[in-house]
Amino acid sequence: MSDRLIIFTRYPEAGKAKTRLIPALGAEAAAELHRQMTEYTLAQVKRLQQSLSLTVEIWFAGGDRIQMQTWLGSDLSYQPQPEGDLGDRMAQAFQTAFDNGVKAAIIIGTDCPELTDVLLTEAFQALQQTDLVLGPATDGGYYLIGLRRSVPELFKTIAWSTDRVFQQTVDIASNLNLSLATLPALTDVDRPDDLPVWERTITPSSVL
Repeated sequence: MSDRLIIFTRYPEAGKAKTRLIPALGAEAAAELHRQMTEYTLAQVKRLQQSLSLTVEIWFAGGDRIQMQTWLGSDLSYQPQPEGDLGDRMAQAFQTAFDNGVKAAIIIGTDCPELTDVLLTEAFQALQQTDLVLGPATDGGYYLIGLRRSVPELFKTIAWSTDRVFQQTVDIASNLNLSLATLPALTDVDRPDDLPVWERTITPSSVL
């Protein structure tokens, strides 16, 4: 069975997407930014698929499967995100992957435009020898998590949406004696102060 890349995103509905950016951009522009960042992330994933054999699943919130297929194409697999906090949802996504016989699985969001196909390749390569790979975010969270087996303990007792998420995850991994590889620290575009990261990404020299 090939590896799996799981992408957490949501349908770009005004008022429900990138809500922390609404005060700076307005609801429509914030949703449009989310749409563009998701499409940019998928462009990196398509590059990745040229060199790695892997399945791609979109775990989505908001909208429905038809709306997601109309937006992002019918060649991807779509799964509505279940109830629960972020940890519950990620734990279930990993469990589903490994129940299907996947050897290694990675979860990413669509908020980190600095995450390239090269870094994704590095993450999958790391999982050939390592139990856990993390991509730390500059806000104290992480933009990528990868595993070779289901480890639900990594998603419990985490203070989600705080600057302690990455360190708490590392501490749990250490207590479980999991081997860990880390990627470079990158910035998620969540707040107005983060917008220059996206603007640098889409300069003419880097547009796909």
